[in-house]
Amino acid sequence: MAGEVFTPREMIDRLVAFDTTSRESNLALIHFVRDYLAEHEIDATLIHDQTGKKANLFATVGPIVDGGVVLSGHTDVVPVDGQNWASDPFQVVEREGKLFGRGTADMKSFCAIGLALVPEMVRRKLALPIHFALSYDEEVGCLGAPDLSRHLQGLPVQPQALIVGEPTEMKVVNAHKGCCAIRTIVTGLEGHSSETHKGVNSIFAAAKLISYLADKAEALQTSNVNPRFDPPYTTIQVGVINGGTAGNIIPRETTFWWEYRTLPDVDGSAIVAEFEDFALTNVLPNMQAVHADANIQVDVRGEVIPLLPEDGSSAETLVLALTGSNQTYAVSYGTEAGIFQKGGIASVICGPGSISVAHRPDEYIEISQVEACTAFMHRLIDRLA
Repeated sequence: MAGEVFTPREMIDRLVAFDTTSRESNLALIHFVRDYLAEHEIDATLIHDQTGKKANLFATVGPIVDGGVVLSGHTDVVPVDGQNWASDPFQVVEREGKLFGRGTADMKSFCAIGLALVPEMVRRKLALPIHFALSYDEEVGCLGAPDLSRHLQGLPVQPQALIVGEPTEMKVVNAHKGCCAIRTIVTGLEGHSSETHKGVNSIFAAAKLISYLADKAEALQTSNVNPRFDPPYTTIQVGVINGGTAGNIIPRETTFWWEYRTLPDVDGSAIVAEFEDFALTNVLPNMQAVHADANIQVDVRGEVIPLLPEDGSSAETLVLALTGSNQTYAVSYGTEAGIFQKGGIASVICGPGSISVAHRPDEYIEISQVEACTAFMHRLIDRLA
């Protein structure tokens, strides 16, 4: 019995319809892909997280030999909470030459196009394989990709290239910044606001730490510059702060989340170490002078390894040829590419859509980008057949 066949647009519709917001399970989508591949006599390996509620998927179309190409994509999407969408974000809507829906740009369209062409890959009897590597929780720190990378390292074959299909408008990206999310919890001592000398105000302490980060961010703008990136320097920003319970209560606990995005040659761990040193040397002693149990806790919650440029690598050479381009680019967002590169596979980023519309309400991909990526996939199949 022949397996089900989808056009790229139909497969985009199917994948977007799964609500795979990072806080949710992605198993419904993963099981759909597994069963679809099985219909075409392709076995898929699922690699679950510790909870069993999420999974990576790895599958190979073609022979088990060296020289294949890995198509890598993440299955999760960012939340739509609080965003004003003109239509259901999990139902693809076409308007003015664009497909609207959460994940259309970032990055279910790339995954969908590759999967839609599986029947053609099977029919062409590839001489070199195409591997699918679909991961979970990329949006919250590339949490699934390390296990996928270890799986690839354990294979008896060595792929020639890995393509991460994040939205680059089909431009070839060979470098991206590293990034890291850090949670800082400041614990003071609550009390009546009329007796501030008897309490430890966690918001005041957090403000000193945030002021330090603001000064550090400003200094980084001129300390190391690489014009390939926009912005061309390492960045720091504070994204969320929560603290206090009432205006007349000295706040006991304040939590804030911050991140850095480093140029590939900048050591991000040093930024965290210097922050911790400032906290322990300049802020915590004054807190503990009032209350010995006051504390500042710094937790690294998610780290993305930078993608280092490898001029002339097998991945770069292949994808430049497939796109007909002679220029590479660098981006400031993070992907799983650096993880796979560190695992020994030449990696680049090239996918349809624009990062400028990702994570926003009414996210979309232009149909022309879907067509360009589909043509790219056909050329890849031709090259490996």
